[in-house]
Amino acid sequence: MSDQLTLAAEPRERAGKGASRALRREGRIPAVIYGDKKDAEPIHVEEKALRKLLGTGHFMNSLIMVEVGGKATRTLPKDVAFDPVSDRPLHVDFFRLAKGAKVEVNIPVVFVNEEESPGLKRGGVLNVVRHELELMCDADKIPDQIEIDVTGMEIGDSIHISEITLPDGAEVVIERDFTIAGVVAPSALKSSDDEDEEAAEDEEGAEGADGEDAEGEGDEEGKSED
Repeated sequence: MSDQLTLAAEPRERAGKGASRALRREGRIPAVIYGDKKDAEPIHVEEKALRKLLGTGHFMNSLIMVEVGGKATRTLPKDVAFDPVSDRPLHVDFFRLAKGAKVEVNIPVVFVNEEESPGLKRGGVLNVVRHELELMCDADKIPDQIEIDVTGMEIGDSIHISEITLPDGAEVVIERDFTIAGVVAPSALKSSDDEDEEAAEDEEGAEGADGEDAEGEGDEEGKSED
């Protein structure tokens, strides 16, 4: 399950681009807490602390306890705006979570036991169609990742969402049996297979021609004996 992280914040008294730029010059990042049928709460957080949480790699799938004036609010990050040039965080949206809430999150997929896949051992390639799964989860039970076992997979095999056992409290958002990944032959292996097929066809053609030649010789011998 994803960690519960803590982030200190202060109320943001002024809104607007000018006020936001002033905060950023002071090393603070403007943000907002909204949701749960309550008024939006403008806040600002320390950029250094925010960057540290972003560096965990699972910030967007973690519960964040945002502490403002001694009061902690349980939230889930919904959006982080970055500067397109410097990649510096510019603004963060936090969604306020009610008790027993379910949230839609993108959970990363991890493949295990690749050494137990005959197709991969033969030189096949694991073609990943979806690196993340869109799931609806209990806010208290957000998984860090979904592990998918590729044991026994041959070239040409694929894995669909219907074959995956999801954690308790998690449901798929997309209502169709989509493909997550498959084992495919590399181009070199495909070319080798094609050459083998062509060689086999050439051998069959040669055998057929030899048979026809033998029959023709037999007919000529019969004619000469007559």
